[in-house]
Amino acid sequence: MKSSVLIKANQVLSLALLLSVLSIGCSKDAEEEVVDQVDSGVTAGTTAAIDSVFTTGTAEGSTEVGANADDLIENSAFSYTVAITFGTAVTITNPLTNGITITQSGSDVTITSTVKEVNYELSGTTTNGSVNIYSDNKFKITLNGVSISNADGPAINIQSSKRSFIVIADNTTNTLTDGATYATSTEDMKGTIFSEGQMIFSGNGSLIVKGNYKHGIVSDDYIRIRSGNIAITGAVTDGIHTNDAFIADGGTLKITATSDGIECEEGYIIINSGIFTINTGDDGIAASYDESDAAITPYVTINGGTINITSTAGEGIESKSVLTINKGKITTKTGDDGLNAGTAMYINGGDVYSYSTGNDGMDSNGTFTITGGRVIAVGAKSPEAGIDCDAHTLKITGGLVVGIGGATSGPSAIVSTVPSIVMGSGTSGQIIHIESADGAEALTFLIPTSYSTMLVSGSKFKQGTMYRIYTGGSVASGTDLGGLYMSGTYTKGTAGNSFTISSLLTQLGGTISRG
Repeated sequence: MKSSVLIKANQVLSLALLLSVLSIGCSKDAEEEVVDQVDSGVTAGTTAAIDSVFTTGTAEGSTEVGANADDLIENSAFSYTVAITFGTAVTITNPLTNGITITQSGSDVTITSTVKEVNYELSGTTTNGSVNIYSDNKFKITLNGVSISNADGPAINIQSSKRSFIVIADNTTNTLTDGATYATSTEDMKGTIFSEGQMIFSGNGSLIVKGNYKHGIVSDDYIRIRSGNIAITGAVTDGIHTNDAFIADGGTLKITATSDGIECEEGYIIINSGIFTINTGDDGIAASYDESDAAITPYVTINGGTINITSTAGEGIESKSVLTINKGKITTKTGDDGLNAGTAMYINGGDVYSYSTGNDGMDSNGTFTITGGRVIAVGAKSPEAGIDCDAHTLKITGGLVVGIGGATSGPSAIVSTVPSIVMGSGTSGQIIHIESADGAEALTFLIPTSYSTMLVSGSKFKQGTMYRIYTGGSVASGTDLGGLYMSGTYTKGTAGNSFTISSLLTQLGGTISRG
């Protein structure tokens, strides 16, 4: 955020001296240096320019974008339009009576089709109706200013395994609501918009969904969002739930859900672009399959977009296998881990900020690799960590990294290529500033919450160079990411200890966990 206000610090940062060599938490074969610090205690009134320059290593992990030409509506033709208008009575225009049968029971409309290239255009309002579709072929649904509430089932129930293109017509607002209980049926129905097949959303209009029974939008296959303004204002369980995959290429999604925001039950999640605001009781985004079927890989790959997740009890982004972040602006504020991966985590770029009040900021149950991006991980008090990968390898080859919490995993000096420093405690609201002996800024960070261990890493730190730590002071005209300043002018506070980096891991204090 941008601020023209000087940020004052009023408490002194305590850096605990560690006099014995500790083993590395993520990689026990790494070397580290425990440094005695020279105390100065003088107050400096000079300034330092802040920049966000850092190098990037070779990207690792997934580059999958989920491209599929069959998901592009422009590659399909829909020559026939069946118009259904809800009101006091339901008006139906069906030019294909030989191939499409439409029946009504009140405002419940059931369509059975054997015809190709059909567009079903829905408009008008019903407070107790639904649309049920049985089709042997792919089809298009145009939401053209329709409002459907159904007291005893889904608003739109697609009992077809074929691909459906859901187009939210430009300059329209559409509202879909299901019932809190569903009528007894042998059919599988799990949410306000339900499909047995793939659903591809596009258009630039608005769609508002309320899930009173279970999920908001659900597919037993996969869901792709290409565009549209979609708000799921509440769901008893998940906002969006799929079986095989969730892919986003754009759109603006606002999701409020009691359980997960977006869950893929037995497959993968790819986010290429889009704006996501997710408020949940459990996980924000989750590829949750954790059984032993080798044919299913529940990975999450983020290639772009803006993602803001708030969860009271769950994790921000969870992959039961590999989590890869290549780009994007990601913010998670959670009760559990901010980011969690089952086998490996890769961060190759983007701005990634994870703040957990009850667990690790970022947690991989396997290896953890950072090659680029601005990465800030805020964990809870000990034993929770800012960055944690148990007894596995933490590899840092680029980016600008800050992790704070009760502990940290230690970067491996064997595979890492940029220096890392582990330090002791800091106090909420305090600025910590590190600069080289020649005055080059290496870190300026406004501490969001008190911690006992800090990990900082990046190419701003150079081996063979002496650095001094300052606490307090202020920043003018600064821009920051989760407290990590990327620009502005720092007016120095109290000059503290100095240290020299002579290896890829320097420990001045704090706790390096061993898994």
